[in-house]
Amino acid sequence: MADNPRTKPGSARVRPWVRAIHRDLGYIAVGLTIIYAVSGLVVNHIGDGWDPNFTHETRIHELGAPLPDNDELAAAFVREKLAIKEEPREVYREPLGDDDEELAIRFERRTLHVTAKTGHVVDEEQTPRFFVRVANWLHLNRGKKAWTYFADAYAAGLLVLALSGLFMLPGKKGLLGRGAVFVLLGVAVPVLYMTLSGGP
Repeated sequence: MADNPRTKPGSARVRPWVRAIHRDLGYIAVGLTIIYAVSGLVVNHIGDGWDPNFTHETRIHELGAPLPDNDELAAAFVREKLAIKEEPREVYREPLGDDDEELAIRFERRTLHVTAKTGHVVDEEQTPRFFVRVANWLHLNRGKKAWTYFADAYAAGLLVLALSGLFMLPGKKGLLGRGAVFVLLGVAVPVLYMTLSGGP
């Protein structure tokens, strides 16, 4: 004969609800967890000398002729030679020394550095990294107010996942058994790191 749910201890009646909440909230959090995890990994390595948002490519071109003196005509000449249809955002000249100049032609994600006398072009271009740039944009809250509410809800959801996970299993495999060891280990890692590194 099956046990009457009303005769079970309170923890036994609550635990199925805890597991259900933990499971369903975990499913909901998968997408945001992937975004924050990927972004966290790449942002952690900004100091290693790479751009987490863009790839950078440099190409060399030789136009084979000096540039016109007029900046607009010079920029149009370069764009025609390189088959660039995009309108530049900025065009200006800088002295190079030896009575020569560099014409800088800036587009949204591309810059041409052209030696005026020789037509030598250093072509620098940025290409957005697929998915990673979007993940960083969300993680760093570049969306401001609107995304703040989603980020706060996600943080609260992680807290619920962490706390509900403590009470999912009873007995020796739960919080009163091996679970306590792992909880203490998880707490010890940041505490030890702060202690050994000298703290903030």
